[in-house]
This record gives sequence, structure tokens and C-alpha cells, in this order.
Amino acid sequence: MRMDNRDKDQIRKVKITNNYLMSAEGSVLIEMGNTKVICTASVDESTAKHLKGTGQGWITAEYGMIPRSTATRKTRDASRGKIDGRSMEIQRLIGRSLRSVVDMSKMGERTIWIDCDVIQADGGTRTASITGAFVAMVEAMKWMKEQGMIEEIPVKGLVSAVSVGIIDGEKMLDLCYYEDSRAQVDMNLVMTDKGEYIEVQGTGEEAPFTSEDLTELLELGKKGCMELNRAQKEIIGEI
Repeated sequence: MRMDNRDKDQIRKVKITNNYLMSAEGSVLIEMGNTKVICTASVDESTAKHLKGTGQGWITAEYGMIPRSTATRKTRDASRGKIDGRSMEIQRLIGRSLRSVVDMSKMGERTIWIDCDVIQADGGTRTASITGAFVAMVEAMKWMKEQGMIEEIPVKGLVSAVSVGIIDGEKMLDLCYYEDSRAQVDMNLVMTDKGEYIEVQGTGEEAPFTSEDLTELLELGKKGCMELNRAQKEIIGEI
């Protein structure tokens, strides 16, 4: 058993609260254990500069952590005058993960802006952001359809993400911060509900890992993503 009494192949308790904010076209609060992220999707009536005149839309993301989402105060990006490298990496990951399952030719020349704001961090903030952002995006697309902007929801599949790792020789699913900080191998998986991989980020933090380890971690991550897909479907229904 782990520190929060989970089995090694068990994700943390997940809760997705829909329509969390009153103003955004799509918004959710996703809770993965003690990690909490507000994900919003906003519709902008213009596309990215490189797509103007093509009739194609765009999806992009921004990610940030509020100062006391962590154990010690994190300085705001605005105070530093620039986005830190980690935040830039994560928001690019969120954007390309969502774009991979959307037919943007059916969006018209519009942009869906995804904002993921971490209000409490206990590991897995990027994976929780992707899982929650997908739901917020679909909810915004439902709004677009109701407004007559699009004829159908242009989504080809669901997207979720989860972490896996090896800690003291044990393979574990959905790491909290304490586990992540001790992991010899740390990996983040982004997958579709068809079992397809969108992104695999894996690192031997303290030791290398074998192809057999990789196969087992991928299967463990797939199990977690399928469970997250079920939680997503409870909110968005069948697309």
C-alpha cells in the first residue's frame, strides 16, 4: 500500500466539476487527489496568424500555478517578466495534445484558448491539466454548436493523461508529489480513448530502465487513462 492507501495500479480519486466558472464557454475544476486545476476554454472569433484565409481554426493553451499552490510561494510569471521554461513546456504539451484529436477545418477561423491554472499542486499537474482541459474544450464546442458556429463537435476521440513511475523497484500509477520526488524512473503518458499514444515523456531520473520496464509502464498508464476517460464521459457524454 502507498502513503494514501492506494494499490500500485490505482489512480488517485478523480473528481471533475463542470461549469465551474460562470463566464467561460467551457470550464471545469479537476481534482486528482490533492492536485486541483481550473481549466477553462474560451472561444475567440479569429484564428492563428499562420492560418488566416484557410478557413481553419486553432487550439492553444496557457498554463500557470498560483503562488501558494506549492509548499513555498511560487513567484508569478508577471513579476519575473517572463514565463518559466517548465510552464512553457507544459502549455505547449496541452495545446498539441488537444489539437491531435480535433478536425480544425470544421471550426471555422476561430481559436479556442485553453487556460489551466493550478490552485493546488501535489504531483501530476500537467496530466491533470490535459485531462480537464479536454472536457472544458468539448463543453466550449457544445456552446459553439448551440450558437450555430459549427455543425458538429469536431472531435475524433477523447484525450487523457497520467503519470507512471518506478519507486524502489515498484511500478506505480499516478504519482503524488512525494512519490514523484523519489522516483528512479518518471514518465507522463498522453493517450486517446482508442489506446493510441499522443505523447510519451519518460526519464531515468536516477537509473536507466529496460524495454520490459517500459512495456509494463505503458500498460499501467493505459489502464489509468482508460479510467480517466470514463470520468470524462460522465461529464461530456457520447460525442
